[in-house]
Amino acid sequence: MMPSPTQVVPSGPHVRLSRVGGDARPAAPVRIVHLGLGNFFRAHEAWYTDQAPDSASWGIAAFTGRSVDLAEALTRQDGLYTLVTRGPGGDSCSVIASVSRAHAGTDHAAWLDYLTRPEVVIVTITVTEAGYRRGADGGLDTDQPQVTEDVAALRHDLACPVVTTPGRLVGGFAARRAAGAGPITVISCDNLPDNGGVVARVVGDLARLLDADLAAWIEQNVSYVTTMVDRITPASLPEDSASVAEQTGRADSAPVVTEPYTEWVLSGDFPSGRPGWDAGGARFVDDIAPFEQRKLWLLNGGHSLLAYAGSARGHETIAQAVNDPLCRGWLEQWWAEASRHLTLPAGDVAAYRDALLDRFANSRIRHLLAQIAADGSQKLPVRILPTIQAERARGRLPTGALRVLAAWINHLRGAGAPVKDAAAGRVTALASAPLDQAVRDVLRFLDADLADDSAVVAEVAELSRRLAVE
Repeated sequence: MMPSPTQVVPSGPHVRLSRVGGDARPAAPVRIVHLGLGNFFRAHEAWYTDQAPDSASWGIAAFTGRSVDLAEALTRQDGLYTLVTRGPGGDSCSVIASVSRAHAGTDHAAWLDYLTRPEVVIVTITVTEAGYRRGADGGLDTDQPQVTEDVAALRHDLACPVVTTPGRLVGGFAARRAAGAGPITVISCDNLPDNGGVVARVVGDLARLLDADLAAWIEQNVSYVTTMVDRITPASLPEDSASVAEQTGRADSAPVVTEPYTEWVLSGDFPSGRPGWDAGGARFVDDIAPFEQRKLWLLNGGHSLLAYAGSARGHETIAQAVNDPLCRGWLEQWWAEASRHLTLPAGDVAAYRDALLDRFANSRIRHLLAQIAADGSQKLPVRILPTIQAERARGRLPTGALRVLAAWINHLRGAGAPVKDAAAGRVTALASAPLDQAVRDVLRFLDADLADDSAVVAEVAELSRRLAVE
């Protein structure tokens, strides 16, 4: 059985939180704060931290987005949970102990408290692409109502509860400055190119709206690390807990199922130290862009294609879609186009593609297409558009890449998985026009140059028609 709730004791750089039973190690002192408590974080960063030889010194306090359910479930289990590594031939179960405390995202007082502690030296983030609240220019979108509300709240009081990721970070950094707690590192683990730069931009934009001195302090004391993350981790299912109980004899209301493959590449400075993530295979590089592009275009771009085109053909999971010969052919065509613009050695790219086919085909990982289909308006510009732009610059019409856009437009028009998107109201309205007009309007939403490219518009419209009958 998982143990009873964590006993709260005084905290500090050398103080551990006691766990009251079970098979766990003592909870490590909190030195990392994470925003976006969910399955991917628990299968990835928390796993790497658990694997570190100095894990006993690097506990994580993890916050949900806004909900309380997962935080409450993990608190009842002392932060412990079972990671089920699910390969084609069977499962491997391990207890992950790196989450020392779990909090609801609404617990803003706890968030601020952690950021005032000198021993807390890293903030990590998994909030999805939409969570950074960016506008068309890549900066903070001050037209979003929640951003506007956060700006007003922080102008009134920098310790006010806020709801956006930039607002939470700026509020936390203001508290840290006031406490004299020293430098800190921010690590984004979301699927965005130059994700460290993305965080720096939106945080800087918000801070400058509030207080020039605070903005200057942040610029001097906050280091932003860019990362590439890779581990397929589906949403949890009710039967996962039953499976864990059967395999381990342990009751766990918050297990995580993931695949055997994992990769983490990081680039940037850690002025106040970091765990020994290298022990789990994390790599630290000077230039992360080649790794970002490989993963975003091949894995994530492939996921988007299968999510929209595969769900329209009646498939529910990645494994079902990739085993459909038609979908697999579309995937290979997309990969061939994208691979032409990757800068890693051709042999490495080919090996990665082969590994992806094996990973996608693992039917024991139930990765739902409906989950992957969410927020296409945020994902497609970074996963698909760079290849289209590069191909058009060379005079080629990339049918494989344009098919992804066509499948997304059909998705917005009601084909396949339900639409769940941060810009759903706007993009579904654009897509509701007669097809030829809808294609032009949706492409203009993504990139004005695409909408002005008559060959692209005609090809996407034709692909949309074909997909509707294939």
